[in-house]
Amino acid sequence: MPPPGLRCPGCGSSSIIDDDLHCQAQLVCVDCGAVVAEGALVNDAVGGADVNYSQTTAVARKPCPNLVYGLQRVRAICRTLRVNHEIENLSQTNYTQAYQHEHFIHVSLQKKEVLAGCCVLVSCRLLNWPIAMGTISCLLDADPMVVGAIYKEMVQALNITAPIINITDVMEAHSQEYKISSLHAPEELAADPKQLNKRAVALVELAADTWIVTGRQPIPIMMSAIYLSWQSLKPTKLRLKLPLEKFCKIAKVNKHKVALKRVDEMKEVLCKLGKELPWIKEDVTPENVVKHVEDILQYRYALLRRALRTHEECQTSCEDSLNEKSAPSKIPEIKNSSSVERCEVKTDRSEQPGYGDDDPCSVPEPHSSAQGNQEPNWGKRMLFAPPCVVHPKKRRVEQPQPTDVTGDEEISDSEINSYIRTPQEVRDFARMQMLSEKK
Repeated sequence: MPPPGLRCPGCGSSSIIDDDLHCQAQLVCVDCGAVVAEGALVNDAVGGADVNYSQTTAVARKPCPNLVYGLQRVRAICRTLRVNHEIENLSQTNYTQAYQHEHFIHVSLQKKEVLAGCCVLVSCRLLNWPIAMGTISCLLDADPMVVGAIYKEMVQALNITAPIINITDVMEAHSQEYKISSLHAPEELAADPKQLNKRAVALVELAADTWIVTGRQPIPIMMSAIYLSWQSLKPTKLRLKLPLEKFCKIAKVNKHKVALKRVDEMKEVLCKLGKELPWIKEDVTPENVVKHVEDILQYRYALLRRALRTHEECQTSCEDSLNEKSAPSKIPEIKNSSSVERCEVKTDRSEQPGYGDDDPCSVPEPHSSAQGNQEPNWGKRMLFAPPCVVHPKKRRVEQPQPTDVTGDEEISDSEINSYIRTPQEVRDFARMQMLSEKK
């Protein structure tokens, strides 16, 4: 019922009725049909307080489309790597936490895509599933340096302590990528995957003991180890002549440019150990050392100790022979005959020009004119040394400040010899020295 005394503001009529035909109660004038009053949008149950629009239409908040796409990318990477459901769930959880973190909430879409791969990588490492960072980089088609930087930032942001994976742990997963079994390759080129992986792991362990792995990318080292293992399992003429590039085509993998250098380095180490095998009468060279890989790997620890001891004895004898100029042919007795022969050859060549630092038995002068005040490269004298020591980066030599030339400076004999170019100049210079001596 309308309140008493209520009149229509349009016509002044007091004939007001309730209109209940709509969802909201209204007071309508009978004479002119104008709406006199309407019900207010208030919540009478809570004492007439106004209700916000967001509260009256509250629904479940939808996730960000980029977050949904990132989670789909995480699941795709996990299924490509064929990991278990536990790793997949942990990867999605880590990605959700990292996506909502302040370090990654305002970054580019490319960085968020790399973040998905980093979450899969850290989840695999936490649950002891061996995988290399290079594999993630290949799946994302991203720069490994960018992947490494984002991975380090994510681990620090989420406060995750991820274990460090050894190269031998990922060897089995990497060797499965090579389609070289009897199902994919001919019988003369096929190899058992288990035996191939076992020998490749032994080669990688030997490379780690001889400093080849230090500071190097793991994938080229693993590729070179698998290639040498495949050759050594059945060292036929066909396999020994097959280069690394054709082997990668047969195994259906992409060849790395650096892998060929790692093959040469491993062969060099195998040659140094193969020379210590007492039953090998022939000279061990990089061309035939693959035939002796099985024996070298079987006795590699004993051969390493024997090669280091032989090298130390050889170096000591070379130093003594260089110091005793009166009797250069006298060499102390050494137990290993092969090391004696090598020391004799080095001693005979020590007085020849060009006998330099590339020789393992050479002893460079600590302060020669060519090196100046630089320290000698001790890695050249060691049998096994880190690559950064054996092949150090050339440092820029500071040039002395130019001084005023007056013409009265003394000229040394070495400087005069550097200016002599023709035999006629040599004869003229010798004639001038003889005349000066007679005077």
